[in-house]
Amino acid sequence: MKIEDIKKVLPHRYPFLLVDRVLEVQEESIKALKNVTANEEFFNGHFPGQPIMPGVLQVEALAQAGAIMLMTQKAENPDETLMVFTGINNCKFRRQVVPGDQLILEVEMGSMRRNFVTMKGKATVDGEVACELEASAALVPKDKA
Repeated sequence: MKIEDIKKVLPHRYPFLLVDRVLEVQEESIKALKNVTANEEFFNGHFPGQPIMPGVLQVEALAQAGAIMLMTQKAENPDETLMVFTGINNCKFRRQVVPGDQLILEVEMGSMRRNFVTMKGKATVDGEVACELEASAALVPKDKA
């Protein structure tokens, strides 16, 4: 999926759309990427002179990749549904992410009961883990989010 296809699935827009391309999506996994460029808004303040992608945005990028997987593979009415986080567990940051890096986002689905799902996510740069986590989310109607 390219960016225009991603925008049909996710409600996020610049500067908060953090998935640039989907490399592969299957029923219970996704591999996507985020090109981390020097002109990202968050680098203006995090940190001047030593830009580092905030960890919370790495988590959000993984969440967005997971949402794409769920919306394209699991949601019954994706146009009327949002994925919202309900929990984040065992989140670890292992490597700094800086301008010029390509963040590879891999998310695997765990369990799904009704509209609740668990997932495991990992973001890597050049094969090194930058961020890993376990997360839970809910699929909710857009008008109830």
